[in-house]
Amino acid sequence: MGQERQFKLVQLSFALSALHPIGNFDGGRSVPDHDVKVFEMLSVQRWFSMCCFSQPVVSVTDTNLFARLSENGTQFLAYQMQFETEKPNAMILPLPVIPNRNDDAVRFISLEKYDDLFKDLDKGFPEMSPPPGNSRSWGVTSAPTVDAHLEVHQVGDFVASFVPTMNDFSRLDPQFVIPKDSWDKIPEYADYGFAVFQLKELGGKPHPMAFEFETRWPDRIFFPTVHIHDGQVHDIEEFDHMLYLQYPGFDEIVGEYKNRDVKDRATGLVRSRFPANKICQTQLTEGIVEPELLVHRFELRGNLKNQDIVQPVSATMAGLPIQPPSALRYWPILPAVMGLAGMGWLFNRRSRLMQEKSRSV
Repeated sequence: MGQERQFKLVQLSFALSALHPIGNFDGGRSVPDHDVKVFEMLSVQRWFSMCCFSQPVVSVTDTNLFARLSENGTQFLAYQMQFETEKPNAMILPLPVIPNRNDDAVRFISLEKYDDLFKDLDKGFPEMSPPPGNSRSWGVTSAPTVDAHLEVHQVGDFVASFVPTMNDFSRLDPQFVIPKDSWDKIPEYADYGFAVFQLKELGGKPHPMAFEFETRWPDRIFFPTVHIHDGQVHDIEEFDHMLYLQYPGFDEIVGEYKNRDVKDRATGLVRSRFPANKICQTQLTEGIVEPELLVHRFELRGNLKNQDIVQPVSATMAGLPIQPPSALRYWPILPAVMGLAGMGWLFNRRSRLMQEKSRSV
């Protein structure tokens, strides 16, 4: 491995180490030892199965998210799930937009013509047996507004709005609003914006929701995964999620594709076997999926703590308290650090021996 590649790998390792603490997820059951691996993403707290709904839901399963940072300082996000609810409902996605922005900080994108986006992305991770050896069109039209002060969009099967601040929820229909005391339990959202998607049906699997937003974090990829589905913020939630992302820096350091559930040693994520344009119809994604890049993913299953996922993509993010502080949060890089320390000791020892030999002569 060349020195440049080694340096990138060490940089990325430090960046990834800022992502996730390790611990018990449900207050009693610990993650099995064989699941606690380097860069294990299941340790992320408060992730996504239910996400945030304005009304109680019967069930939410098979949740998929895709995220990518653009070259313009924005982030793309696509979201799809299977759900069932007993009354009209809306999904609300908190977003770390640039503070004090107007209603144009989010641009909604219709994926009505690409219902199978995530089904196709999954094709990029085939089961290998045996394992191998070593100015854009948004597709959004204006719809009649229920409030003259808050723009509403018809985005495929959804009626969508961007709520710039928490106080602007007063401009929405009350049935599609989560009570403020619920949001108050998550103080990080105090200056967030919110994408609101009114669900057309009471159940099923609609086409993906999608949008691009002006992110305050150009060097982090954000997944909105906190669960609020009955007006309450529970400490533990059940997750059934697959998260997809693209980032060119990851493509530069990954090894060969091994299998659909084998994580790459450099990133801790499962890489796709082929670039995106070989596995999905990128021309139908309205610029969300970059054709030439690989797709990387990880899954969250079971009872986990409830909070958003933030994926650092820059070494400068290492050490920042993106997740709650934990003495164990840096454990994934300990082998690398110990290895480097050991090499330093050996070189130092060798230098001393050579000096002693020189003096004796």
